[in-house]
Formats: sequence, structure tokens, C-alpha cells
Amino acid sequence: MSSPDPQVRAARNHSTPSALRGPVVAVTGAASGVGALLTARLAASEEIKQVIAIDERRGECAEAQWHILDVRDPAIVEKLRGADVVVHLALDLDLETDAAARTAYNVRGTQTVLTAAAAVGVHRVVLCTSAMVYGALPDNELPLSEDAELRATAEATGVGDLLEIERLARRAPRAHPGLNVTVVRPAVLVGGTDTALTRYFESPRLLVVAGSRPAWQFCHVEDLCSALEYAVLEKVDGELAVGCEGWLEQEEVEELSGIRRMELPSAVALGAAARLHRIGLTPSPAGDLAYTMYPWVISGSRLHDAGWRAQWTNEEVLAELLEEVSGRHTVAGRRLGRKDATAAGAAGATVALLGAAAVVRRARKARRRI
Repeated sequence: MSSPDPQVRAARNHSTPSALRGPVVAVTGAASGVGALLTARLAASEEIKQVIAIDERRGECAEAQWHILDVRDPAIVEKLRGADVVVHLALDLDLETDAAARTAYNVRGTQTVLTAAAAVGVHRVVLCTSAMVYGALPDNELPLSEDAELRATAEATGVGDLLEIERLARRAPRAHPGLNVTVVRPAVLVGGTDTALTRYFESPRLLVVAGSRPAWQFCHVEDLCSALEYAVLEKVDGELAVGCEGWLEQEEVEELSGIRRMELPSAVALGAAARLHRIGLTPSPAGDLAYTMYPWVISGSRLHDAGWRAQWTNEEVLAELLEEVSGRHTVAGRRLGRKDATAAGAAGATVALLGAAAVVRRARKARRRI
């Protein structure tokens, strides 16, 4: 019998020990979204020994070892036993979720995972927040470095939760010596996601606040999973910002999307957004609007220096986003049925909802005078 081809033999010698030496990785939130994509990616990797998948329901990845439970359950400590790395992706950033319930889930879940991981000797936890934690401000540098100060406030959807998770990440290594925590901060995430920022592109007109300087940078979920894998395999450390190379100016976005703008004065736009949210007409607080007004573009230099490259461009991700939202109708962050959108009209829909707050305010004043 002839001996195997030298290249085949070399490949075997390389891949088999790698699989044996590779880490056991636990992924929370593994049944859907980014968690499901990452679980499948890691389960298919020869550099990963085993994947432990944790969620409140079973996902589709048959190669993973599944545990069904809430991440806030202290019993998670036993499910993490034997893991080398934990990627915590069980977050609720749904626009429609009650804010207090969302915070209780996100913060308590992260606390529980960090404590449990430390208790069973996990040496690395990877958390995923958002580049939104840098804040969208008129004096932001273009682009921001990973070490830039986190200047966001809790006024936008879920950002308060993300800032608290960042605080827990900084504190964890001091509270649990030997535990390494890596935080990954994606730009505007696209690929099966539903956020205030993706809904911006479902509107009949792109709302532009007069005097603002928006800059758009996207991150495809496939690139996020690739960056998370880099962190899992310890190819890069620290706080990591991830997104497409460069950014798009508002004029470029309008040209590429074919959606025309509606420009409003700052006081009108912010005031109306606050009132609409307060009376329950829209799910997005006024703080979300800042992220469409001012730049929060990140450099991603740490991943870049480690050899990672985004596979998607901003133009490609925007095109995919527009395809995803085709047929949806959103005004001021609120989804409309097709009948409502048709009745409102493309040009008048935004004005109609912005005016709704003024109508309600006048009605309330009238009632107070009676």
C-alpha cells in the first residue's frame, strides 16, 4: 500500500492536534440571531474542540451540546463547567420590550454569566455591546479609536444597558482575578436585525436634522461573527470595535438608497421625537435620533493589526439592508401596515406623525382648561 500524499499527511498532522487542543466554547443566546450564526461557525471550525449552546429554546445546530435555561438562572454555573471561553450574546435589545424588563434581563444576565464563568475557571468571557457606547456627538473624531472615552448617555434604546455591561466588563477582572474579559463593539449591525437604526431606512423619507453631520458605518453580522471568533481564539485582546472600512456621508447614503431626505430644524425633530415616544406613538426615544445626526465611526485598529479584515463594504451592507427592509413601512420608528402607509402617503407620512404630537398636546391643554 502506498503512503498518503505528503500534503494530505501534513494536513492531517496539522488539523487533528489543533482540534484536540482547541478551546471548549460556550455561547449564550445561541438559538437565534448572531448567537445562532456564531454557534454554527464555531461548531464547524477545526480550531474549536466543542461548542456548548445555551438558550431558552433549542436551536438548529446539531453539532453543539445544548442546555435550555435562562441565563439569569444560577444553575448556569454547572452548564459552563468545562468551558474555556464563554461568548455572552443573550441580550434583549428589542424596541418593543418594556425598558425596565429589558434592563433587568440584560444586566442581571451578564452579572450571572460573569460570576458563573469565574466560579468554574473559565479564563475568557467575550461580551458584545455596540459602538453606540462611544456616543454620537458633533465633536467626535473621524474615526474614533477603541480607547476613546465612552461618552454615550442612557437616552437611546438599550444604550444604558450596554454602558452598564461595559462597567461590569471593566470590574470583572478585578473582582475575579484570572478572568479575561473582551468586549466587542459593532457599528450599525445589519443582517436579520431590527433596530432604530435599521428602521431609519424603512421610512419614506430619510429624516435629516438641519446642521447635523451624520456619517454611516455598518457591520454585517458575518463580519461580527468573524471578529468574535478572533476573540475566542485569543488572536486579539481588549476592547474591540468592528465594522466596515471607512464610512458613508449622508449624501452618499441618499444617492445609493434612492430615498430622498426630509430636513427639519433640530428643535422640531428632537421635540417631536420626545413627545411621540412619551405618548406611546413610537418605540424609539429621542436619544436614538442623535445616532442619525452625528458621527460615531470607529477605526477597528486592534482587529486590523491582528490581521482581521471586514469582508463586507459599507456599500454592500447598505444594499443588503435595503433589500431586507423592502416592503416595510416605518415612520418615526413606528412600523405601519401597508394600508396605513398608503393612506399617509410617502411625502406626508413623516409630517403626519410629527404633527401628531402637537395635536395631542393641544388636546391635553384643552382638557386642562375645561
